[in-house]
Amino acid sequence: MKLKIAVLPGDGIGPEVTNESIKVLNCIAKKFNHEVEMNEGLVGAIAIDHHNNPYPDETHNLCLESDAILFGAIGDPKYDNDPKAKIRPEQGLLEMRKKLGLYANLRPTLVFDSLLHMSPIKEERITGTDILFVRELTGGIYFGERGRKNNDNYAFDTCQYTRDEIIRIAKMGFEYAQKRSKKLCCVDKANILETSRLWRETVQGMEKDYPDVTVSYEFVDAVAMRLIQWPSSYDVLITSNLFGDILTDEASVISGSMGLMPSASVGSNNALYEPIHGSYPQATGKKIANPIASILSLSMMLEHTYNLKDESNLINEAVESSLLSGYKTPDLISKDEKACSTDEVGDYIVKFILDN
Repeated sequence: MKLKIAVLPGDGIGPEVTNESIKVLNCIAKKFNHEVEMNEGLVGAIAIDHHNNPYPDETHNLCLESDAILFGAIGDPKYDNDPKAKIRPEQGLLEMRKKLGLYANLRPTLVFDSLLHMSPIKEERITGTDILFVRELTGGIYFGERGRKNNDNYAFDTCQYTRDEIIRIAKMGFEYAQKRSKKLCCVDKANILETSRLWRETVQGMEKDYPDVTVSYEFVDAVAMRLIQWPSSYDVLITSNLFGDILTDEASVISGSMGLMPSASVGSNNALYEPIHGSYPQATGKKIANPIASILSLSMMLEHTYNLKDESNLINEAVESSLLSGYKTPDLISKDEKACSTDEVGDYIVKFILDN
């Protein structure tokens, strides 16, 4: 099979972890006789530096011409620390999602048996956790009207949703629930917010079309608590952009490290795959960044975009083996363990794939 992939390493540790995914992809292509065409583009702070635009047209066209996008991370302290900056790296990510129509963010949260002890939550509470968040990605408060008034002393951000946007994301949630344990939770704040009432009303109206799925409705603050108390009680959750952003970052610590969790942003014609962690500028160039989230994002790409399940499963097995064998970056080690570098972890995974 021919795979045409846009590679957007981005900022900070993005290029480092993406490079390990590229090594794994080349290894998979060699083993399974695939032809891979990769083309690299700029996004984020590095794109601002070169084009004064965090998502230049060249990058957009590259994404449109590709089957899928492998993305690293966005962000740079020189913009984070300047509240008056007119152009920010994160604007590139929002624009990319909007222009490419990437309306749904899929974020799995699962635990690795070999790392249960690394979680800040008791093992008996997290054992068996396997959650899929389906987050709406192109609407809500991140894309609503915003601004300043009264000489910059008053600020506002508007949250808005259409019924069609909710139907689109809910349909995806229902369909994933049907493939899993047939449980779906709609997360909202319907006791306060009008947009949440529209969410709940819309999802309730869709229940009859999916009679095999049991649907629950929970307020976002209750879910935030239960994710820590009993995360294994959840399966598929659907929610709005802002709530999904916060809850998925909270859920990522269940596994013990954000460096383990992959994600996909999907639309009607394209999909972007990325680790959920940020650019982690403090670690840039130190070879301590965990590449597993990026490598598992590649695994998601092979399964979801190309339907290459054997290739995806082999990558997942390699990752599990690397953890069991002690090939772990500093974010995953106990006091008496030796840390491996970013490329050492990637090299182990490549070797495992070649040997199996």
